Amino acid sequence: MEKLVSNWFHDVGPTVPEDYIFPPETRPGDLHVPISQSIPVIDLSEAEQGDPTLTIHKILKASQDFGFFQVINHGVPENLMKETMSVFKEFFQLPPEAKQHFYSEDLSKPCRLYRSTPNYATEKLHLWREALRHPCHPLEQWNHSWPQTPTTYKECVGTCSIEIKKLGSRILRLISEGLGLQSDYFDGELSGSVILTANHYPPCPEPSLTLGVSKHSDPNLITILLQDDVYGLQVLKDDSWIGVEPNPRAFVVNISNQLQVISNDKLKSGEHRVVTNASDGRTSAAFFIGALEESIIEPAKSLTDQLHPPLYKSFKTRDFVTKFVAAGADSSVLKSLRA
Repeated sequence: MEKLVSNWFHDVGPTVPEDYIFPPETRPGDLHVPISQSIPVIDLSEAEQGDPTLTIHKILKASQDFGFFQVINHGVPENLMKETMSVFKEFFQLPPEAKQHFYSEDLSKPCRLYRSTPNYATEKLHLWREALRHPCHPLEQWNHSWPQTPTTYKECVGTCSIEIKKLGSRILRLISEGLGLQSDYFDGELSGSVILTANHYPPCPEPSLTLGVSKHSDPNLITILLQDDVYGLQVLKDDSWIGVEPNPRAFVVNISNQLQVISNDKLKSGEHRVVTNASDGRTSAAFFIGALEESIIEPAKSLTDQLHPPLYKSFKTRDFVTKFVAAGADSSVLKSLRA
């Protein structure tokens, strides 16, 4: 607990500790990355009002070009989004003794608070963040292990996670139709896991030297991100970083590794990172929707033929995620599964 950034960042003075300083080739350096208006913002209500073809086209194009898009008019009440973000902020602001019970370096613990990454004990450099991670689906199986403080945590986060699971199913059905798969292709075990990681990035005295999250793609199917109004998310496009303008009323959606494999590279798993800043803390909550641990992930058979052979070997979700975490979220893990 004493190593959580929020417990000591006030005392570090004008410099960050050496084990938080990234090498020049991976540190943010010049923080004046342009905040792009080009990350597509998709109005999901258009798909509900008539022919969803245009919405599907927008989602597929964004998924191919960026691996990212934002959704508005998504059906999740705005007041619920605000309340959920407030609950996360309140949790991270609790005194150390109130969070002590959840701090753990045991990866098998369902609900745990940790520093930097799950590999903190072995990593050479640390990220300027702390995170609370726990499963969300099915709710009744997991919410007994969630924080009891703030007192509204279980009710608020539980309600939000149910709504986000519904939203994820809507988006996946649109993607299924766009790929030419059955609309319910991702229903059931392929989207049977929802894991939340709530992140907190305290203000950093030298944001050009360190990172909140280093460059990576996600191992699951799709990720739905709730963020506050503080800038920090950057997406890699054509070897350049693009800043994503925060919109607390929108969700950021990114394509993840499992969906890239199932689509046989028709969709792109978006690489991204998080930068810090000197004046404001930032809080976000990523809901990782993916396959159950024993599920087999492979290119969809209807998307492959003699002219379009499978580009990936089949793999079990559990095995892939274990390798992914051990490798520090390195994209080489996915590349190693190329057929």
